[in-house]
Amino acid sequence: MIDYDPGTAAATKGTDARNGGDLVVETLEALGAKTVFGIPGQHALGLFDAMGRGNLHFVSSRVENNSAFAADGYSRATGEVGVLFLSTGPGALTSLAGLQEAYATGVPMVVVASQIPLDGLGARRKGMLHQLDDQKASAANVTKSQRLIQHASGIPSAIQDAWTEAISSPQGPVWIEIPQNVLLDPIMVPPVEDALAVAADNPPRVELVREAVKWLTTAERPAIIAGGGTRRGKGEKSLLSIAEQLRAPVICTPGGNGAFPWEHELSLQSWIEDRYMTDLLEDADVLVVIGSSLGEVTSNYFTFEPRGRIIQIDAEPRVLESNRPGLGIRADAGQALSALDEALAAALPEARRQGSAPSWHGTSPEDLVKESLAKVRARLESQDLAKELKFMADIREAVPDDMQTFWDMTISSYWGWSCWDARSGQFHSAQGAGGLGYGFPAAIGGAVGLETVGAPSRVLAVSGDGSAMYSISELATAKQHNVPVTWLIVDDGGYGILREYMVGAFGKATATELARPDFVKLAEAFGVPARRVSPEEVGDALKAGFAADGPNVVVVETLLKMFAPTHLDD
Repeated sequence: MIDYDPGTAAATKGTDARNGGDLVVETLEALGAKTVFGIPGQHALGLFDAMGRGNLHFVSSRVENNSAFAADGYSRATGEVGVLFLSTGPGALTSLAGLQEAYATGVPMVVVASQIPLDGLGARRKGMLHQLDDQKASAANVTKSQRLIQHASGIPSAIQDAWTEAISSPQGPVWIEIPQNVLLDPIMVPPVEDALAVAADNPPRVELVREAVKWLTTAERPAIIAGGGTRRGKGEKSLLSIAEQLRAPVICTPGGNGAFPWEHELSLQSWIEDRYMTDLLEDADVLVVIGSSLGEVTSNYFTFEPRGRIIQIDAEPRVLESNRPGLGIRADAGQALSALDEALAAALPEARRQGSAPSWHGTSPEDLVKESLAKVRARLESQDLAKELKFMADIREAVPDDMQTFWDMTISSYWGWSCWDARSGQFHSAQGAGGLGYGFPAAIGGAVGLETVGAPSRVLAVSGDGSAMYSISELATAKQHNVPVTWLIVDDGGYGILREYMVGAFGKATATELARPDFVKLAEAFGVPARRVSPEEVGDALKAGFAADGPNVVVVETLLKMFAPTHLDD
């Protein structure tokens, strides 16, 4: 039994004996983990006791869902595996919405949840605190797999296997749970000295690459949709080469934002929700879709009706042809793009010599891109959106080119999906599952991760007032760990996008208005500097925040509008 000093709640004895928790910590360290997110819990005390003997840096959030978002942000920012420690029952369940985002977006994470003692398992209702009939079943919809470890000797191999699965495409979170007594009981297993996890190979089938090349070498109007899988598979270099070989226009989904150079002469940027772009993509005779299901947003809300053939590349076989028939290539996006790039380089020159250059009904691909972007710009400028366009431009001008940004589900973020040029930074948002509260805790995790790997660690989080309240408690986390996050809260006094949807659909909004806390005073109560500025001052305020130390908050009270949807025009 561990004793505690009642004044400091610090352990005073009983922390020298190795237990099952030590095997968890030692294995994670051997696999390369440096940081863990989570919240302690009664059944997980053996795990946290062991951390006191190890070298893992623990970041304690205030709500488990935010811990999951933070581990997600850590992984996205660094490319490393996010690690999450959870307590049993309510703690584990509270994390699930955050894990849904990681699962939907393909973020590699290892989740270690505690469990009630072994003798309480098996759905016997013994009345133990936090008891669930089958805890890991609760995680089945939001993780790649779930494991229950019943003996300490199985811990190292199980964690190594989970790590391997998490980093193997399709990447995602993997769930492990360990009963309280397995974590606490003394062990005879020697310390873990090494652990190896190598991502499983996921190359494309040769005959599918060959068929795809046949289609592309004879295409007159090829085009490319780059989804989030392109970034996860690190396929940006091959994507650029393929696009330039084919002279194919490229558009990025919100998840794929940054996969293709924004200002490239073939870049349609990310205006995937505009009908001009939908029309262009429908006219492609061969459309390459990489790391995307052609889902709701990417298909402009299922109004997309392609007339040409589709080549769809995705690591998740369930995605292939889930919305449109096509040549499905199940493979890691990076490996598939590399193979396709190499095969095209060998086949395309001869095909070009024998045929004509790409032409969109007499217009060059480069001119088509320029004309299409001009049409989008003209549509926006016709909608009385000067404030919104300037607001987003001012944020972009203030943010350094290499800064990573984390966006919640809010109107400014929906603008960001379409208009944000990530430059040499990275754009991260919660578009995978669409849950509120992602931006700030993910940014905390991202900043911690960047600092851990020795990279510039200041990041930007963007939230609305509604989504900010989901994660407001994490101001304490940011202050405690002095995390360099600048948090922009755009306060319109309610759930702005839902207000807009309801007024558009029904003529009035119901239950969308929110009591407005004073976010500046609220932040200051946590010891975090904050300031309230007008929309015109947002750029200068952000620059000042970026130059400061530790966390800070910028609040803008304004009502932003979305650009008019184009999927309703038909």
